[in-house]
Amino acid sequence: MDNPRFSCSRRTFLLGAATTVAGAALAACGTEASEEVAATEVPVGSAVFVGNLIIAQPKEGEFLAYSRTCPHQGNTIDEINGDTVTCTAHNSTFSIEDGSVVDGVARDPLQEGTATEEGGTVTATA
Repeated sequence: MDNPRFSCSRRTFLLGAATTVAGAALAACGTEASEEVAATEVPVGSAVFVGNLIIAQPKEGEFLAYSRTCPHQGNTIDEINGDTVTCTAHNSTFSIEDGSVVDGVARDPLQEGTATEEGGTVTATA
């Protein structure tokens, strides 16, 4: 009586396992971080830091999201000054209205994400 067991070589097994792990890793890299904050916590004309995101409200009811990663050298943006945010590592300052560079050595604007407000909660990704 034949035993119809599944069999494969060690090489085939390892190749399949490596492909599966690589695929899972690539899928994880493509996910965006999502953060939530009460709309009342985001001051009009300014911003707040929530996790790795900047959630801004340049005008009442208009919410924007940006990555906290400075486009200059990847440091964390760590200061809010009214309608601007600053990466104090090299003193690059950005506008919360459009993410553009206001001052400093950075050449590129902030990486923009999405922000939506529903039921008093702002959900943002970047």
